[in-house]
Amino acid sequence: MGTKLGDIIRAETITLNDLAGRELAVDAFNTLYQFLSGIRQPDGTPLMDRSGQVTSHLSGLFYRNVNLLESGIRPVYVFDGKAPQLKADEVKRRREIRKAAYKTWEKAKAEGRIEDARKAGQASSRLTSDMIEESKNLLTALGIPVIQAPSEGEALAAQMAREGFVWASASQDNDSLLYNCPRMIRNLSISGRRKVARSKAYKTVHPEVIDLDLNLKLLGITREQLVDIAILIGTDYNEKVPRVGPKTALKLVKQYGSLEKIESEKGMELRFPYEEIRELFLNPPTLKIEKLKWPDPEPDAIKRILCTEHDFGEDRVQSTLNRLFKALEELHGSTKQSALSDFF
Repeated sequence: MGTKLGDIIRAETITLNDLAGRELAVDAFNTLYQFLSGIRQPDGTPLMDRSGQVTSHLSGLFYRNVNLLESGIRPVYVFDGKAPQLKADEVKRRREIRKAAYKTWEKAKAEGRIEDARKAGQASSRLTSDMIEESKNLLTALGIPVIQAPSEGEALAAQMAREGFVWASASQDNDSLLYNCPRMIRNLSISGRRKVARSKAYKTVHPEVIDLDLNLKLLGITREQLVDIAILIGTDYNEKVPRVGPKTALKLVKQYGSLEKIESEKGMELRFPYEEIRELFLNPPTLKIEKLKWPDPEPDAIKRILCTEHDFGEDRVQSTLNRLFKALEELHGSTKQSALSDFF
Protein backbone atom coordinates (compact mmCIF):
# COMPACT_ATOMS: atom_id res chain seq x y z
CA MET A 1 0.00 0.00 0.00
CA GLY A 2 2.68 2.49 1.01
CA THR A 3 2.27 6.02 2.28
CA LYS A 4 -0.02 8.44 0.42
CA LEU A 5 2.17 11.52 0.07
CA GLY A 6 0.91 12.42 -3.41
CA ASP A 7 -0.72 15.71 -2.41
CA ILE A 8 2.57 17.27 -1.30
CA ILE A 9 5.16 15.52 -3.49
CA ARG A 10 6.19 16.95 -6.87
CA ALA A 11 6.97 14.56 -9.74
CA GLU A 12 8.40 15.26 -13.19
CA THR A 13 6.95 13.45 -16.22
CA ILE A 14 9.57 11.68 -18.33
CA THR A 15 9.73 9.02 -21.07
CA LEU A 16 11.43 5.66 -21.21
CA ASN A 17 13.96 7.21 -23.58
CA ASP A 18 14.99 9.57 -20.79
CA LEU A 19 16.03 6.51 -18.79
CA ALA A 20 18.19 4.97 -21.55
CA GLY A 21 21.55 3.88 -20.19
CA ARG A 22 20.31 3.94 -16.60
CA GLU A 23 20.32 1.14 -14.05
CA LEU A 24 17.13 0.93 -11.98
CA ALA A 25 16.36 -1.09 -8.84
CA VAL A 26 12.81 -2.36 -9.25
CA ASP A 27 10.59 -3.17 -6.26
CA ALA A 28 9.78 -6.75 -7.29
CA PHE A 29 6.72 -7.44 -5.12
CA ASN A 30 5.15 -4.10 -5.99
CA THR A 31 5.67 -4.77 -9.70
CA LEU A 32 4.43 -8.36 -9.59
CA TYR A 33 1.23 -7.29 -7.87
CA GLN A 34 0.73 -4.68 -10.60
CA PHE A 35 0.95 -7.41 -13.24
CA LEU A 36 -1.30 -9.78 -11.30
CA SER A 37 -3.87 -7.03 -10.87
CA GLY A 38 -3.74 -5.48 -14.32
CA ILE A 39 -3.19 -8.37 -16.72
CA ARG A 40 -6.62 -9.98 -16.66
CA GLN A 41 -9.58 -10.77 -18.84
CA PRO A 42 -12.55 -8.31 -18.88
CA ASP A 43 -14.31 -10.27 -16.10
CA GLY A 44 -11.26 -10.16 -13.83
CA THR A 45 -10.02 -13.68 -14.58
CA PRO A 46 -6.21 -13.74 -14.58
CA LEU A 47 -4.21 -15.22 -17.44
CA MET A 48 -3.75 -18.96 -16.91
CA ASP A 49 -2.10 -21.89 -18.63
CA ARG A 50 -3.93 -25.09 -19.55
CA SER A 51 -3.44 -26.53 -16.07
CA GLY A 52 -4.99 -23.50 -14.38
CA GLN A 53 -1.76 -21.93 -13.13
CA VAL A 54 -1.81 -18.12 -13.12
CA THR A 55 0.62 -16.61 -15.64
CA SER A 56 -0.23 -12.88 -15.52
CA HIS A 57 2.97 -12.12 -13.62
CA LEU A 58 5.13 -14.01 -16.12
CA SER A 59 3.51 -12.26 -19.06
CA GLY A 60 4.11 -8.86 -17.48
CA LEU A 61 7.69 -9.64 -16.53
CA PHE A 62 8.60 -10.95 -19.98
CA TYR A 63 7.03 -8.40 -22.29
CA ARG A 64 7.57 -5.34 -20.09
CA ASN A 65 11.20 -6.11 -19.37
CA VAL A 66 11.92 -6.74 -23.03
CA ASN A 67 10.56 -3.23 -23.66
CA LEU A 68 12.82 -1.82 -20.95
CA LEU A 69 15.89 -3.63 -22.25
CA GLU A 70 15.08 -2.49 -25.79
CA SER A 71 15.02 1.08 -24.47
CA GLY A 72 18.50 0.68 -23.03
CA ILE A 73 17.29 0.46 -19.43
CA ARG A 74 19.00 -2.07 -17.17
CA PRO A 75 16.66 -3.20 -14.38
CA VAL A 76 17.61 -5.16 -11.29
CA TYR A 77 14.76 -6.70 -9.29
CA VAL A 78 14.83 -6.50 -5.49
CA PHE A 79 12.64 -9.02 -3.65
CA ASP A 80 11.28 -8.56 -0.13
CA GLY A 81 12.74 -10.55 2.72
CA LYS A 82 11.21 -10.99 6.16
CA ALA A 83 8.74 -8.24 6.97
CA PRO A 84 9.21 -6.31 10.24
CA GLN A 85 7.01 -7.54 13.08
CA LEU A 86 5.25 -4.17 13.13
CA LYS A 87 3.88 -4.99 9.67
CA ALA A 88 2.09 -8.16 10.85
CA ASP A 89 -1.29 -6.47 11.27
CA GLU A 90 -1.06 -4.87 7.82
CA VAL A 91 -0.12 -8.19 6.21
CA LYS A 92 -3.11 -9.85 7.90
CA ARG A 93 -5.41 -7.01 6.83
CA ARG A 94 -4.32 -7.33 3.20
CA ARG A 95 -4.83 -11.09 3.28
CA GLU A 96 -8.39 -10.67 4.56
CA ILE A 97 -9.13 -8.04 1.89
CA ARG A 98 -7.94 -10.42 -0.84
CA LYS A 99 -10.08 -13.26 0.51
CA ALA A 100 -13.19 -11.07 0.64
CA ALA A 101 -12.47 -9.72 -2.86
CA TYR A 102 -12.15 -13.24 -4.23
CA LYS A 103 -15.63 -14.14 -2.95
CA THR A 104 -17.02 -10.91 -4.39
CA TRP A 105 -15.35 -11.68 -7.73
CA GLU A 106 -16.87 -15.16 -7.94
CA LYS A 107 -20.34 -13.81 -7.13
CA ALA A 108 -20.16 -10.87 -9.56
CA LYS A 109 -18.83 -13.09 -12.34
CA ALA A 110 -21.62 -15.64 -11.82
CA GLU A 111 -24.19 -12.83 -11.97
CA GLY A 112 -22.71 -11.35 -15.12
CA ARG A 113 -21.63 -8.05 -13.53
CA ILE A 114 -18.48 -7.78 -15.61
CA GLU A 115 -17.14 -4.43 -14.39
CA ASP A 116 -17.72 -5.32 -10.73
CA ALA A 117 -16.09 -8.69 -11.34
CA ARG A 118 -13.06 -7.06 -12.95
CA LYS A 119 -12.50 -4.72 -10.00
CA ALA A 120 -12.97 -7.48 -7.43
CA GLY A 121 -10.69 -9.79 -9.40
CA GLN A 122 -7.94 -7.19 -9.37
CA ALA A 123 -8.29 -6.73 -5.60
CA SER A 124 -8.06 -10.50 -5.04
CA SER A 125 -4.55 -10.78 -6.55
CA ARG A 126 -2.35 -13.15 -4.56
CA LEU A 127 1.38 -13.68 -4.90
CA THR A 128 2.48 -17.21 -3.95
CA SER A 129 5.92 -18.60 -3.17
CA ASP A 130 5.82 -20.58 -6.44
CA MET A 131 5.11 -17.38 -8.38
CA ILE A 132 8.02 -15.66 -6.68
CA GLU A 133 10.41 -18.49 -7.51
CA GLU A 134 9.40 -18.75 -11.17
CA SER A 135 9.58 -14.95 -11.48
CA LYS A 136 13.17 -15.05 -10.25
CA ASN A 137 13.96 -17.83 -12.71
CA LEU A 138 12.49 -15.92 -15.65
CA LEU A 139 14.32 -12.71 -14.72
CA THR A 140 17.60 -14.61 -14.44
CA ALA A 141 16.98 -16.20 -17.85
CA LEU A 142 16.40 -12.70 -19.25
CA GLY A 143 19.82 -11.65 -17.95
CA ILE A 144 18.32 -9.39 -15.28
CA PRO A 145 19.96 -9.42 -11.83
CA VAL A 146 17.84 -10.58 -8.88
CA ILE A 147 18.65 -9.53 -5.31
CA GLN A 148 17.06 -10.82 -2.11
CA ALA A 149 16.61 -8.08 0.48
CA PRO A 150 17.02 -8.87 4.17
CA SER A 151 13.70 -7.14 4.87
CA GLU A 152 11.74 -4.55 2.85
CA GLY A 153 12.75 -4.50 -0.82
CA GLU A 154 12.18 -0.75 -1.12
CA ALA A 155 14.70 -0.12 1.65
CA LEU A 156 17.41 -2.10 -0.13
CA ALA A 157 16.57 -0.47 -3.48
CA ALA A 158 17.02 2.92 -1.78
CA GLN A 159 20.38 1.81 -0.40
CA MET A 160 21.49 0.72 -3.88
CA ALA A 161 20.55 4.12 -5.30
CA ARG A 162 22.37 5.99 -2.52
CA GLU A 163 25.50 3.91 -3.04
CA GLY A 164 25.49 4.46 -6.80
CA PHE A 165 24.78 0.90 -7.93
CA VAL A 166 21.63 2.16 -9.66
CA TRP A 167 20.41 5.60 -10.73
CA ALA A 168 17.00 5.31 -9.07
CA SER A 169 14.50 2.89 -7.56
CA ALA A 170 11.25 2.04 -9.34
CA SER A 171 8.04 1.57 -7.34
CA GLN A 172 4.50 2.88 -7.07
CA ASP A 173 4.88 3.40 -3.32
CA ASN A 174 6.30 6.60 -1.85
CA ASP A 175 7.98 4.57 0.89
CA SER A 176 11.13 4.63 -1.27
CA LEU A 177 11.50 8.31 -0.34
CA LEU A 178 11.14 7.55 3.35
CA TYR A 179 14.03 5.08 3.05
CA ASN A 180 16.19 7.94 1.70
CA CYS A 181 16.14 7.03 -1.98
CA PRO A 182 17.58 10.02 -3.87
CA ARG A 183 15.39 9.38 -6.96
CA MET A 184 12.24 7.33 -7.40
CA ILE A 185 10.58 6.32 -10.66
CA ARG A 186 6.82 5.80 -10.78
CA ASN A 187 4.80 4.10 -13.53
CA LEU A 188 7.79 2.22 -14.97
CA SER A 189 5.79 -0.98 -15.35
CA ILE A 190 2.37 0.51 -16.11
CA SER A 191 3.21 3.33 -18.52
CA GLY A 192 1.24 3.39 -21.77
CA ARG A 193 -2.41 3.52 -22.74
CA ARG A 194 -4.78 2.48 -19.95
CA LYS A 195 -8.57 2.16 -19.78
CA VAL A 196 -10.37 4.49 -17.39
CA ALA A 197 -12.48 2.55 -14.87
CA ARG A 198 -16.22 2.42 -15.62
CA SER A 199 -15.68 4.22 -18.92
CA LYS A 200 -14.89 3.54 -22.55
CA ALA A 201 -12.24 6.24 -22.46
CA TYR A 202 -8.49 5.70 -22.26
CA LYS A 203 -5.70 7.71 -20.66
CA THR A 204 -1.96 7.70 -21.18
CA VAL A 205 0.18 6.95 -18.14
CA HIS A 206 3.73 8.30 -18.31
CA PRO A 207 6.76 7.44 -16.17
CA GLU A 208 7.57 10.02 -13.51
CA VAL A 209 10.71 10.80 -11.55
CA ILE A 210 10.66 12.18 -8.01
CA ASP A 211 13.80 13.87 -6.67
CA LEU A 212 13.97 13.55 -2.88
CA ASP A 213 16.30 16.48 -2.13
CA LEU A 214 14.33 18.79 -4.43
CA ASN A 215 11.07 17.91 -2.70
CA LEU A 216 12.55 18.36 0.77
CA LYS A 217 13.81 21.79 -0.28
CA LEU A 218 10.44 22.79 -1.76
CA LEU A 219 8.60 21.60 1.36
CA GLY A 220 11.09 23.20 3.73
CA ILE A 221 11.57 20.04 5.78
CA THR A 222 14.18 17.37 6.55
CA ARG A 223 13.96 13.72 5.61
CA GLU A 224 13.29 12.88 9.26
CA GLN A 225 10.34 15.26 9.20
CA LEU A 226 9.08 13.65 5.98
CA VAL A 227 9.04 10.35 7.86
CA ASP A 228 7.06 11.97 10.69
CA ILE A 229 4.56 13.31 8.14
CA ALA A 230 4.19 9.81 6.70
CA ILE A 231 3.57 8.35 10.15
CA LEU A 232 0.81 10.88 10.79
CA ILE A 233 -1.02 9.97 7.56
CA GLY A 234 -0.44 6.23 7.92
CA THR A 235 2.22 3.72 6.89
CA ASP A 236 2.40 -0.04 6.55
CA TYR A 237 3.24 -0.07 10.25
CA ASN A 238 0.47 2.15 11.64
CA GLU A 239 -2.96 3.54 10.86
CA LYS A 240 -3.38 7.22 10.02
CA VAL A 241 -4.29 9.82 12.61
CA PRO A 242 -7.99 10.66 12.12
CA ARG A 243 -8.71 13.82 10.11
CA VAL A 244 -5.03 14.32 9.22
CA GLY A 245 -4.08 14.28 5.55
CA PRO A 246 -0.74 15.10 3.87
CA LYS A 247 -1.24 18.89 3.89
CA THR A 248 -2.35 18.98 7.52
CA ALA A 249 0.51 16.67 8.53
CA LEU A 250 2.99 18.94 6.73
CA LYS A 251 1.60 21.98 8.54
CA LEU A 252 1.81 20.25 11.93
CA VAL A 253 5.38 19.02 11.44
CA LYS A 254 6.59 22.41 10.20
CA GLN A 255 4.90 24.14 13.15
CA TYR A 256 6.04 21.77 15.92
CA GLY A 257 9.10 20.13 14.39
CA SER A 258 8.56 16.50 15.42
CA LEU A 259 6.01 13.96 16.59
CA GLU A 260 7.30 14.25 20.14
CA LYS A 261 6.50 17.97 20.22
CA ILE A 262 3.16 17.45 18.48
CA GLU A 263 2.27 15.15 21.38
CA SER A 264 3.67 17.27 24.19
CA GLU A 265 2.86 20.77 22.94
CA LYS A 266 -0.29 20.25 20.87
CA GLY A 267 -1.61 17.48 23.07
CA MET A 268 -2.30 15.10 20.18
CA GLU A 269 -2.26 11.50 21.40
CA LEU A 270 -0.44 9.13 19.05
CA ARG A 271 -1.46 5.59 19.90
CA PHE A 272 1.34 3.72 18.14
CA PRO A 273 5.10 3.26 18.70
CA TYR A 274 6.19 6.06 16.39
CA GLU A 275 9.81 6.01 17.61
CA GLU A 276 10.12 2.38 16.50
CA ILE A 277 8.34 3.06 13.22
CA ARG A 278 10.59 6.05 12.54
CA GLU A 279 13.65 3.88 13.18
CA LEU A 280 12.47 1.32 10.59
CA PHE A 281 12.55 4.03 7.93
CA LEU A 282 15.68 5.86 9.06
CA ASN A 283 17.85 2.80 9.75
CA PRO A 284 16.53 -0.29 7.91
CA PRO A 285 18.64 -3.45 7.51
CA THR A 286 21.34 -3.11 4.86
CA LEU A 287 23.12 -5.56 2.59
CA LYS A 288 26.61 -5.57 1.10
CA ILE A 289 26.06 -5.26 -2.65
CA GLU A 290 28.45 -6.78 -5.13
CA LYS A 291 29.02 -5.44 -8.64
CA LEU A 292 25.90 -5.87 -10.75
CA LYS A 293 26.07 -7.74 -14.07
CA TRP A 294 23.56 -8.07 -16.91
CA PRO A 295 24.57 -11.24 -18.81
CA ASP A 296 23.16 -12.30 -22.18
CA PRO A 297 19.60 -13.65 -22.01
CA GLU A 298 19.19 -17.41 -22.33
CA PRO A 299 16.53 -18.03 -25.02
CA ASP A 300 16.24 -21.76 -24.36
CA ALA A 301 15.59 -21.21 -20.65
CA ILE A 302 13.08 -18.44 -21.41
CA LYS A 303 11.13 -20.64 -23.84
CA ARG A 304 11.21 -23.56 -21.42
CA ILE A 305 9.68 -21.44 -18.62
CA LEU A 306 7.11 -19.71 -20.80
CA CYS A 307 6.25 -22.13 -23.59
CA THR A 308 6.99 -25.61 -22.21
CA GLU A 309 5.92 -25.05 -18.61
CA HIS A 310 3.16 -22.46 -19.08
CA ASP A 311 1.78 -22.78 -22.62
CA PHE A 312 2.82 -19.36 -23.96
CA GLY A 313 2.63 -19.16 -27.75
CA GLU A 314 6.07 -20.05 -29.05
CA ASP A 315 5.82 -17.86 -32.16
CA ARG A 316 5.07 -14.73 -30.14
CA VAL A 317 7.78 -15.50 -27.59
CA GLN A 318 10.30 -16.14 -30.37
CA SER A 319 9.33 -12.92 -32.14
CA THR A 320 9.79 -10.95 -28.92
CA LEU A 321 13.18 -12.56 -28.31
CA ASN A 322 14.24 -11.65 -31.85
CA ARG A 323 13.40 -8.01 -31.06
CA LEU A 324 15.36 -8.21 -27.82
CA PHE A 325 18.52 -9.62 -29.31
CA LYS A 326 18.40 -7.20 -32.23
CA ALA A 327 18.16 -4.32 -29.76
CA LEU A 328 21.01 -5.70 -27.65
CA GLU A 329 23.22 -5.97 -30.72
CA GLU A 330 22.48 -2.38 -31.64
CA LEU A 331 23.13 -1.21 -28.08
CA HIS A 332 26.35 -3.15 -27.52
CA GLY A 333 27.78 -3.52 -31.01
CA SER A 334 29.28 -6.45 -32.83
CA THR A 335 30.80 -7.99 -29.70
CA LYS A 336 27.47 -9.75 -29.17
CA GLN A 337 27.48 -11.35 -32.60
CA SER A 338 29.55 -14.45 -31.84
CA ALA A 339 27.67 -15.13 -28.60
CA LEU A 340 24.30 -14.86 -30.37
CA SER A 341 25.11 -16.61 -33.65
CA ASP A 342 23.63 -19.93 -32.53
CA PHE A 343 20.36 -18.21 -31.61
CA PHE A 344 19.91 -16.77 -35.08
